[in-house]
Amino acid sequence: MFKINTDSLKKVTAFLLLITLGGCGINNVPTYDEAVNAAWAEVQNQYKRRADLIPNLVETVKGFAGQEKDVLLQVVEARSRVSQMNISPELLNNPQAFQAFEKNQAALSSALSRLMVVVERYPELKSNQNFLTLQSQLEGTENRIAVARRDYIASVQKYNTELRTIPGRWIAAILYPDAEVKPVFAASEKEQQAPDVNFTPDVQFNKKKAPDNVIDMTKQKTESVTY
Repeated sequence: MFKINTDSLKKVTAFLLLITLGGCGINNVPTYDEAVNAAWAEVQNQYKRRADLIPNLVETVKGFAGQEKDVLLQVVEARSRVSQMNISPELLNNPQAFQAFEKNQAALSSALSRLMVVVERYPELKSNQNFLTLQSQLEGTENRIAVARRDYIASVQKYNTELRTIPGRWIAAILYPDAEVKPVFAASEKEQQAPDVNFTPDVQFNKKKAPDNVIDMTKQKTESVTY
């Protein structure tokens, strides 16, 4: 009498199930994982771009406002902490390291915001062409950072949803057992929007309330903004 091997039957059943699911997203997990890695690489790229601008920015400000040592030192130290971090795709699998990365980047954003407030005290600095160029590049980079962060969050949400819902959950358990949900930025939607830093003195902030994500740089007292 023919005896059925239970293990073999399970393997055949699993194989047939996978074939059936072939048209239902069997490659979604690795595809979405690659999308997350690409989005993360862009986040890193834009943060590096910002870090590369800071030395020239600090030197330019120092030439006109060398007495503002405390603020300049805060920027330099914050950039140093960011630069010393070991950033790689593996960081996405380490929630503690990811949180440290986000914390250090937020500290640098805060230090840059305070530096921009200090700039308001020095009209000659504000009219310096080198500073204006660097300031424009920094604004553009902050906007790119915001876009890169949003794209990363969207990619992670898609990937994590695939791992937590059926049939993606089943497929991952069989074919991609090492796949794990990835961390996202803890910032709120408002904080993920890069502020528009406005240096134009004739903007009528008093006549019309500025949007929440606009920093009024025409005032000497400016709220600290994090990204």
